Amino acid sequence: MAKILIAAGKIVSQISRVLNLGNGSTWPGHIALSVNQNFIKETLRGSDIKIILIAGTNGKTTTGKLIQTILEHNGSTVFQNEAGANLVNGIASSLLLHSSILSTLPYDYAVFEVDENSLPLVLQELTPHYLILLNLFRDQLDRYGEVNTIARKWQEAVKKLPKKTTLILNADDPQIASLCHPELVSGSHPQVLYFGLDDPSLSVKTPQHAVDSNYCPNCHHKLTYKTVYFSHLGDWKCPNCSRARGPLAKISPYYPLAGVYNRYNTLAAVLTAKNIGISDKTIDSALKNFSPAFGRQEKLSVNGKSIQIFLSKNPTSFNESLRTVKELGAKNILFVLNDRIPDGRDVSWIWDIDFENFIGKNMNITISGDRCYDMGLRIKYSQILNTKYQIPNTLGDAITSALDKTPKSEILYILPTYSAMLEFRKILTGKKIL
Repeated sequence: MAKILIAAGKIVSQISRVLNLGNGSTWPGHIALSVNQNFIKETLRGSDIKIILIAGTNGKTTTGKLIQTILEHNGSTVFQNEAGANLVNGIASSLLLHSSILSTLPYDYAVFEVDENSLPLVLQELTPHYLILLNLFRDQLDRYGEVNTIARKWQEAVKKLPKKTTLILNADDPQIASLCHPELVSGSHPQVLYFGLDDPSLSVKTPQHAVDSNYCPNCHHKLTYKTVYFSHLGDWKCPNCSRARGPLAKISPYYPLAGVYNRYNTLAAVLTAKNIGISDKTIDSALKNFSPAFGRQEKLSVNGKSIQIFLSKNPTSFNESLRTVKELGAKNILFVLNDRIPDGRDVSWIWDIDFENFIGKNMNITISGDRCYDMGLRIKYSQILNTKYQIPNTLGDAITSALDKTPKSEILYILPTYSAMLEFRKILTGKKIL
């Protein structure tokens, strides 16, 4: 049965690609699980492949590609659900598409990014060798609920992990750091390693509106911070019960991507690689040859002009994208705001973006997307003098207009939500991602 499912799935994927209906990265797994609900377990049974799972609101795709790059630089064979198909059917598809016709997985590692709401479901299907938990921020509240709702689900799932799993946790996120606190985990539990920043020069100078989880996970008292890097991430402590950020792993890697948020992604990837046993020299060389994933600081050239894409899908990621492009000297920005299923229907979160701190006077701003007028109103209410923006009729018109206003010596920075990023990449490249 497994051989038949694998063969059929590969055919479905190939047809999807040939007809340009998408990357064929979800339907094969959906079909396989419909026929055999134990497809994932049976595919992995008896395999020596090592599985690395990555979950979190922001940074999954970039962290996964960083790890894949390092592992391949070290001579390992690796595959990843790189198209962002991060639900259970996406994991099944990735396993199916990388299996041989004999139902074997001829790879050393599989790196899977996992949707935060789907992590407990995925952990019922497989046991990872490494589980990397990056952060939890408000995102798609109409689907996921508040941060503490996801944290409770993760807590229950993590409790069931065996000793063979190594947990790589972000010590700067109170909810993540507390998932394996000794008071919360009883009995035998996985090895736990912590990464985080220790550079006060990177801290934010003004308070941010997008602060999602600054209350103690233990006693619910408001936390105090020695340093805040962004949102609720930083060197934290509870003045009531004395729970605090734990000791950090001592790593100082080369950072291949701009932005404080990408430092966290790099630290998570490097800590994982070092624990696997990869040398500092190999890691450093891999990072210096790293190319970003689609939409995550990806660079494109259109008609001789430069574009750089910063996926911005919730208040925290949007603020960090704005902070980064401002540091890069941005003068030309295209915002694309959609409210489709992958984005979340509720766009009220745009009022938690700190436009006032990042948009400069006399910037060339273009706005597009399904909810372009909501975005235009938000920027208008930021009351930044001399900030002018335009809202063309279509996304194609918006791209053309924004490029026309961008000199060849400058860069057009595009900050889209997820479905918007897929849409304009298809316009620019003629190909679908999913």
